[in-house]
Amino acid sequence: MAPSVAPNSQPRQVLLVECPDQRGLVHNITGVLLRHQCNVTSNHEFVDADANRFFMRTEFTGEVNAAAVVEETKSLLPDGGIARLAKTGKRRVVLLASKEHHCLADLLVRHAFNELNAEVVAVISNHDALRPLVEKFGLPFHHLSHEGLSREEHEAAVTSLLDTLQPEWLVLAKYMRVLSTKFVARYAQRMVNIHHSFLPAFVGAKPYQQAFERGVKVIGATAHFVTEQLDEGPIILQQVIPVDHTRSAADMAQAGRDVEQIVLSRALKLVFEDRVFLSGNRTIIFD
Repeated sequence: MAPSVAPNSQPRQVLLVECPDQRGLVHNITGVLLRHQCNVTSNHEFVDADANRFFMRTEFTGEVNAAAVVEETKSLLPDGGIARLAKTGKRRVVLLASKEHHCLADLLVRHAFNELNAEVVAVISNHDALRPLVEKFGLPFHHLSHEGLSREEHEAAVTSLLDTLQPEWLVLAKYMRVLSTKFVARYAQRMVNIHHSFLPAFVGAKPYQQAFERGVKVIGATAHFVTEQLDEGPIILQQVIPVDHTRSAADMAQAGRDVEQIVLSRALKLVFEDRVFLSGNRTIIFD
């Protein structure tokens, strides 16, 4: 007789479901897992009433035939329903940066301590300034200068390199380049960006100086998916911190950098753990 396996030693898997809403979905989906001798350890569901769309994220343990679970689940969903098992293991990621170090440095440290559920395979930058930082972590650094090139020519060089790296996700860690529609479409729903939350109130150069001159009382950051509309993609996470009249413009810029790196790292953890669903231009987050 084979020895029993302790529940907490069995592999954890995640079932993701999205479909038009109807009665009985939670019962039907968890019933599939029960029939496959699985144990549900965490379950979240949400109905977007405006879109009549149902979302569900279920963590479970148990050895299963993945294809059989997915097909049986799909058979119980309304037309247009989507079911899949989340990928196990780390996500393959390329970081894009320019000159600012704070977000990149934070991600490199978190990556070194396995906090992101990601494997950073390379860093690409249009400047060479951050090479020493990246190489301290033993990661490949690729400098692809944009000087003397059109946007299309520069993006062609970046795309060619990305084709060799085969990332699942691109992270814009303060990558200060406006991306073309063609580039964004190539990596649709696979790019995450971070920016300060003053947009569009303080656009252009020196946003923190502008904020200081206006006497703002909060400073924030927004992590979002990249779309063709600049800085208008579905929001993953936002956070603000209070400031007051005692803060100089330099103080505000430092506070902004601090909140940016926190928001970006937390947003990536949510994405790489398959806790984020898209519903139009909105996100459903199961934290």
